[in-house]
Amino acid sequence: MLTYIKESIEELRNNVTLPPKDEAVNLMVVVAVFSVLFALATWGIDTVFSKLIKLYFSKVLN
Repeated sequence: MLTYIKESIEELRNNVTLPPKDEAVNLMVVVAVFSVLFALATWGIDTVFSKLIKLYFSKVLN
């Protein structure tokens, strides 16, 4: 287990490169925008299905 951790740390130091700060900020903004859009889409679909189910059961029960 210790060897695995040492090799993982070595691989991170030698093979992983971080993007420049400006590119990282741009990517973060893109991820945040798409996250908000996806959350709004999920909320909208949930609202529509909720209203459809309420409508269906109000018709069935009456």
